[in-house]
Amino acid sequence: MIPELGFISLLLAMMSALLLAVVPQLGLWLRKPALTQLAWGLSYCFGLFTLAAIAILAYSFAVDDFTLEYVAAHSNSQLPTFFKIAATWGGHEGSMLFWLFSLSVWVVLFALFNRKNDRTFVAQSLVILGLICFSFAVFIVFFSNPYGRIFPAPLEGRDLNPMLQDVGLIFHPPLLYLGYVGFAVNFALSITALLHQHLESQIARVMRVWVLVSWLFLTLGIVLGAWWAYYELGWGGWWFWDPVENASLMPWLLGLALLHSLIVSEKRGIFNYWTTLFSLLAFAFSVLGTFIVRSGALTSVHAFAVDSQRGTALLVIFFLLTVGALGLFAFKANMQQQSVKLKLLSKESAVLFLNVLLSIATVSTFLGTFYPMLFQAMNWGSISVGAPYFNSIFIPLIALVLITMVISLGLYWAKADKCILLKRAVLLLPSLLLSYLAIHHFMQNDSALQFKWTAYFLLTLAIWLLLATLWQNWRKLGLSHYAMIFAHSGVAIATMGAVMSSYFGSEIGVRLSPQQSQQLGAFNFHYERFSNEIGPNFTAEVATFGVTERGKPYAELQPERRYYDVRTMTMSEVGLSGGFWGDLYIVMGDPLGKGEFTFRLHYKPLIRWLWFGGVLMAFGALCSVLTMKRRGKRDE
Repeated sequence: MIPELGFISLLLAMMSALLLAVVPQLGLWLRKPALTQLAWGLSYCFGLFTLAAIAILAYSFAVDDFTLEYVAAHSNSQLPTFFKIAATWGGHEGSMLFWLFSLSVWVVLFALFNRKNDRTFVAQSLVILGLICFSFAVFIVFFSNPYGRIFPAPLEGRDLNPMLQDVGLIFHPPLLYLGYVGFAVNFALSITALLHQHLESQIARVMRVWVLVSWLFLTLGIVLGAWWAYYELGWGGWWFWDPVENASLMPWLLGLALLHSLIVSEKRGIFNYWTTLFSLLAFAFSVLGTFIVRSGALTSVHAFAVDSQRGTALLVIFFLLTVGALGLFAFKANMQQQSVKLKLLSKESAVLFLNVLLSIATVSTFLGTFYPMLFQAMNWGSISVGAPYFNSIFIPLIALVLITMVISLGLYWAKADKCILLKRAVLLLPSLLLSYLAIHHFMQNDSALQFKWTAYFLLTLAIWLLLATLWQNWRKLGLSHYAMIFAHSGVAIATMGAVMSSYFGSEIGVRLSPQQSQQLGAFNFHYERFSNEIGPNFTAEVATFGVTERGKPYAELQPERRYYDVRTMTMSEVGLSGGFWGDLYIVMGDPLGKGEFTFRLHYKPLIRWLWFGGVLMAFGALCSVLTMKRRGKRDE
């Protein structure tokens, strides 16, 4: 009976979304304030019913209700409770319901924090959000219902995919969904601005808070996903240009461009077209990412295997939203704006150039992701677009972005401070030296490594950006400056981690028996013993390694091979020892008999700087939100 209450809640959420899309709009057309006022109540109702629907599904997982087909397919009675709860969004149907729940959170928050603002403008935005909510609620009810019953009920579930049985599953998808869906608010605000002929500069301040929070969640979700892939998949890398990874990267890039455009729109009243276009495309690409993950059109280790009917329905939603929004932009974006002459060395020009670079990066990612699918759809055969394509495009783009960020530190609105620019330029000299010393240090640890000029160039630019960003008069800085410092420092530190781990990491494949050793650079890996262990829903073969650095004890690592009985799957759990300067990383391969296995030994220099840099970027966004909140209180 309880699952039926969940389905009824889902139906009520769908009806609330439909009423939210229709009733306040009628109030606006008929000029009936009483009907318009219902937008707030209907928003809260939608949020309440969606919360009930997702909570009941989570409860069904917690109590092992295998009469639900979705629970039986993604859970097991032996699964730890916290993984059972996380399994709620571990499959297609539950993840789409969580997607809808995330959307309801943003709708409720938007309605709640805009009770005192322009009622007409806010109500129209809520109508647009209601239309989006209704579209996805219909999709879930008719194509992706998680409350389907199965009779007779199986005695046991199929278990959660072993690759998802990790703490990363609990936090990574929710953060990612909150980031994806948050761009719906700015999508609705931009549509409303077009319908009512508002200049983006007039609502830029309102929009920027929502973009910042969405981008913050998306950044944390991407960083956590990269970390999860690094230690869970056993490939030793953190980004593989996988289609699903690209699906989150594209809205992240557009959101970053939107943030900078909004700053210029708010301060200078220009770049309104850029702002509107980025607002529309950021959410459109979020919906496109949903299609990529769930359509089955693209192969990915992260994707949900679903039928093409669902993919077609998602594609229809994407085209209706995108074509409708861009069509409205084409017909309504006739905002009268003064022609502005930009000086070459000014903050406006730097943001404009950054927008161009981020747009090129997004288009390049889109083409690299979808070209193989188009190639196959046209019956031209199959083709693979991998890291060489993306690296050839992104390496020069990243270099240009880093240079632009350094130069922008000496620029002001409509002018440049040549003295500050000269001081920042001088910092390039110590950056060249520090970069060389860092590379030389890691090359000394492993004689097999070779000097790479591309890595030296990128590392120099990253160090230059970090030094230029930190060279500030800290006593005169406010919270808004700290936001910039944290975000830009995060970019520099993340770039350093990416460059060093990608170009100067060491790895070797070996076969070892207990009491055998292998040297990798300055580290000696000694295979001490082998054991069998029993987990809650798996059995494991565990190897224990003692690692020494130049004869001194350094770490103990325990890579595993886990066998999940219900899923009949074998997964490798890496042995990992993290440090400030680098990670030791062991992947356990196939058994060869009597404790002998193949192993992959890795050393990843500065890999943790990548995660730390990503967190710093998100913290910079948080500081910016707090700055705007303080400013808003002062203005009241």
